[in-house]
Amino acid sequence: MKEQVRNETAIFGKDVPVFPLLASMAFPMVLSMLVNSLYNIVDSFFVAQISEDAMTALSLVYPVQNLINAIAVGFGVGMNAVISYYLGAGEERNAEKAAAFGLTLSVIHGIVIQFVSIAAMPHFLRLFTSSENVIEMGIRYSTIAFSFSIAITVGLVFEKMFQAVGRMNVSMAALLCGCVVNIILDPLLIFGIGIFPKMGIDGAALATGIGQIVSLMIYAAVFRFSPPPIRIRREDLTGVFADRKMGLKLYAIGIPATLNLALPSFLISCLNWLLSLYSQSYVVVLGIYYKLQTFLYLPANGIVQGMRPVIGFYFGAGEWKRVSKVYQTALWMSAAIMALGTVICLTSAGPLIALFTDDLQTIAAGQEALRIISAGFIVSSVSVVSSGALEGLGKGVPSLMISLCRYGIFIIPASMLLCRIWGACGVWNAFWVTEAAAAVLSGAIYRRTIRAAKMQ
Repeated sequence: MKEQVRNETAIFGKDVPVFPLLASMAFPMVLSMLVNSLYNIVDSFFVAQISEDAMTALSLVYPVQNLINAIAVGFGVGMNAVISYYLGAGEERNAEKAAAFGLTLSVIHGIVIQFVSIAAMPHFLRLFTSSENVIEMGIRYSTIAFSFSIAITVGLVFEKMFQAVGRMNVSMAALLCGCVVNIILDPLLIFGIGIFPKMGIDGAALATGIGQIVSLMIYAAVFRFSPPPIRIRREDLTGVFADRKMGLKLYAIGIPATLNLALPSFLISCLNWLLSLYSQSYVVVLGIYYKLQTFLYLPANGIVQGMRPVIGFYFGAGEWKRVSKVYQTALWMSAAIMALGTVICLTSAGPLIALFTDDLQTIAAGQEALRIISAGFIVSSVSVVSSGALEGLGKGVPSLMISLCRYGIFIIPASMLLCRIWGACGVWNAFWVTEAAAAVLSGAIYRRTIRAAKMQ
């Protein structure tokens, strides 16, 4: 067993150059995230063809979808960090326990999320719109989409488990297949092409769920026929509530990571309310922006996902110089992606918004929004990478502090203040103001946390 672990984690060796190592870990996830971004765009594009009410419903449901993913991914991040740390420290048995605990708890999370989110959606939607058509569409979409919550939470367990031992290609294959199936099924189920029934917005939700099931089936098949060195033992599954120490360790990282990822949902809901005071078209613009920005932030997140197990492994092994090198390399890689995104938004904002609406007023508002918000893309790399690095080091609370500033403490007051000056455009300006301030703070938090960790 130990020999298998050493063989699979040999890619993290001290003599391996950091950039090729990080690139090999990050590239599969960047590619997966790009395809995932494409799925988000395609899904929104086809839903927009139904009606603008359907697109509004999708925009209003999005924060809750993001919250569900945040819970699943956040807990998976905690599991990933704990497994990577134990592998770096040579404690393979504890790494196995962490994986088993993660699986059991994720099933429980999925069951609770499914029932709570479906029950809460009618009340949630009525907070933002009085249109019964929008509410009805949102309820139909969310009921189907949220019925697959267990597939999401369990799939994330397998994803983070394979990532923790450096098998990023497995995650890439599962995510790619799920997204491709989703992209193919979207038009077939929405518009009723060929033998498929015409389901409208229900079809978009069902296509999403089927894609998630496909990803989970691939993980399960690989785990069965080409398992990672970490085994999931029956006694660990049944003893999950007996070992409180391991559970607390997972939640100590997973809860802050979940809050990190859930904060955008809170932010979007607040901004939806603020923008709805001006015009419903601004709510649509914000929804379109969050779909488009996945083309940047999901690939950047792919770099962070590749970084986490590497930086966690070196932290467990006490290799501080390589921890620093991994952080710096990930920062430059993320900044390069954001620079490309800035250029695209400055030169092609109008055509991008026109993919989702033919309303000239909405296109004009969206074009202005993209150009203003993109001013903060490059500098946001500091916050994104610092937060991800701290999670990889198992420092969930400092990472949460960064996200709290980006998605609450800075941007909401800034939006409310700037709206008094520029109207709805104040929200767009609040994005780049927040990113600049958060970058300064996150760099300071990261350096301080690293100094404290070295002294322990």
